Amino acid sequence: MLDFDVVWSGLPALLKGAALTIKLTAAILLLGMLLALPLALAKNSKHLGLRVFAHGYIGIFRGTPSLVQVFLLYYGGGQFDLLRHSFLWPVLRDPFWCTVIALGLNSAAYTAKNLAGALAAIPPGLSEAARVLGLTRFARLWTVELPLAIRTALPAYSNEVILTCKATSLASTVTLIELTGSARLLASQTYAPYESFLAAGAGYLVINYVLMVVLRSAERAFAIA
Repeated sequence: MLDFDVVWSGLPALLKGAALTIKLTAAILLLGMLLALPLALAKNSKHLGLRVFAHGYIGIFRGTPSLVQVFLLYYGGGQFDLLRHSFLWPVLRDPFWCTVIALGLNSAAYTAKNLAGALAAIPPGLSEAARVLGLTRFARLWTVELPLAIRTALPAYSNEVILTCKATSLASTVTLIELTGSARLLASQTYAPYESFLAAGAGYLVINYVLMVVLRSAERAFAIA
């Protein structure tokens, strides 16, 4: 029999872990979005060097496991004296920021690939019409191309948001007590792994359902605009 009194007693810790999961997800997605746009522009650039860099970046981060990337940053950074004595060390030795940076870089690769395809799919005539109207390159990108690309890319980006939320479970491997880490700790204290991890799964389900509702609303808003 499943003893859900265990879950009830551990609910405060699980809720605290869920809050950290949401915080991680938001920070990772923010970093990923900030890096994705320049990467997408580089991928679509006429400059060979920029295209090679963008393709290489996207290929490396999409082709290697997220767990390896987290481990390399968190456990590998300390092997370099240059990093340990630099201003970056207070950030790189913090498991929260290591997770955000590693998964943010990973998210940027997927988001850039998606956004680059959406930008490339914009009919050339629209950009040409904006240019004829006298808009600068930046103005064309910001007022014409990017809104259209976001409308196209948003359904696929919704999947990236959900995958990123689930990927935050990797943070438990570098000592962060987020939702999965809280469930693991609860299971070790109560010897009730099924109840603990079922509760964690339910927590992820609730978080992702809310994210899906928000993202579907955003899709409808962009479709009307």
